[in-house]
Amino acid sequence: MNATPPIKALADAAEPRVDSSQLKSVFLSGTSVDSIVFALVDSFERRTWPIGSRFPSIREFARHYGVSRYAVVESFDRLVAMGYLEARRGAGFFAVYAPGEARAETPSRSSVSRSSSDPVEFTRALLQDESGALKVGAPWLPESWIDAEYVQTAVRAVSRRPGSLFLQHGHPMGYGPLRIQIGRVADALDIPAQASDVLLCTGSSQAIDLIARHLLKPGDTVLVDDPGCFHICNYLRWFGVRLVPIPRHVNGPDVEALEVAARAHRPKAYFTQTVLQNPTGSTTSAQALIRILALARACDFQIVEDDRNADFESLPATRLAALDGLERVIYVRSFSMTLPGSFRVGYVIASDQIIDALIRIKLRLSVSSSQFSEMVLHHLLLDGHYRKFVDRLRTRTALARSATLDQFDALGLEVFCRPRDGHFLWARVPGCEDSTECIALAERHNVMLATGEPFRPAPGTSPWMRFNVAYCQDARLQAFLTDARSVHAS
Repeated sequence: MNATPPIKALADAAEPRVDSSQLKSVFLSGTSVDSIVFALVDSFERRTWPIGSRFPSIREFARHYGVSRYAVVESFDRLVAMGYLEARRGAGFFAVYAPGEARAETPSRSSVSRSSSDPVEFTRALLQDESGALKVGAPWLPESWIDAEYVQTAVRAVSRRPGSLFLQHGHPMGYGPLRIQIGRVADALDIPAQASDVLLCTGSSQAIDLIARHLLKPGDTVLVDDPGCFHICNYLRWFGVRLVPIPRHVNGPDVEALEVAARAHRPKAYFTQTVLQNPTGSTTSAQALIRILALARACDFQIVEDDRNADFESLPATRLAALDGLERVIYVRSFSMTLPGSFRVGYVIASDQIIDALIRIKLRLSVSSSQFSEMVLHHLLLDGHYRKFVDRLRTRTALARSATLDQFDALGLEVFCRPRDGHFLWARVPGCEDSTECIALAERHNVMLATGEPFRPAPGTSPWMRFNVAYCQDARLQAFLTDARSVHAS
């Protein structure tokens, strides 16, 4: 590629010569600031600019590349903020970025297992992976399934409101109008909740953290589902409590085992997901709910009902919180499964006494949650768009779930249950007793698995794997499962 003549400031042999035709090819798609920054960052990564070399002036750069001075000013400011340039008063801009030295190294693919049995490493791999791997083990939906355009419209609408709303800390309980709206959502599920019973949090993860800090101390005994949500189990284990696993069946937890454990260990709490449980997709029967509440009263423990998958449910099931009236149940829910990951909004519904205790903990830890995100969510709920989006999402998920079940049946996979709703399937390859044995084979097909071990509260292998149906209609998964079936059939 022949470069156009270098600008005067770079003509000296000691200075680098920019491949300006390449930069201009990027600018052809538009003279936006993003295009300029992208091109220059690329030139830094290719070591075009030795440390200490002087950049052309804003005027020279704008004239040579045919872009506006305003765009160059904004671009240079960004490069200074990113650590590529240094602005020296009266002297101009100088390269200061040393590739591989001035930033923390990005972990290599070999340093982070992409299908790790460690829940923290697995989550880290899901968030960091840029290889284009098929993330069938991910808990969240693909970006293409999220209505990002309308979320952007809501962001713009909220941004036009008075600036004072963004300059102040939010209310400790969260944005009031959203809490009122959530109270109405809860009422539709027969959960008694006023705005004063709702505490907004930064996702359900913060909600679980606040509840654990209020209810528990290291060494306490807690009952959890087996298998169960690995984020909850991993957090509680890190918190230092003793986890007692309760086997999970198609119709919910093994109530007989729950009674034995509750009477033997006198736990402080039972953490469970009653509807579309992660990872099995199962829903607890009404009969089991009644017995669980009776045990909580008889053995004096709290129940934390995590309902983060509720928006995938087409026909509402009964919740513990509805049967209990918030006497022994703390209800947790979030919107993180259906909104972009940057909008982490969750909430707790509980008695006045518990909400007050959680507010005090929240004030100590984070003061408040993101009022801006809460305002955007309120806008989406209020104009009816969120409800319509969720209706479409349920239909799309149902089609994907049906197709995936047909696919698994054809391959001879065993499924734990056939959920009526939701985006999770819990399945196993016949003949495979330890799903971690499939990791290497999945890697060869560029598939990221969620093996069964992290979902178990106690150490031990599992033949099961969690599949997110939104990712399952992909030839890579079909090829991997075909090979895995062949390997374990022999």
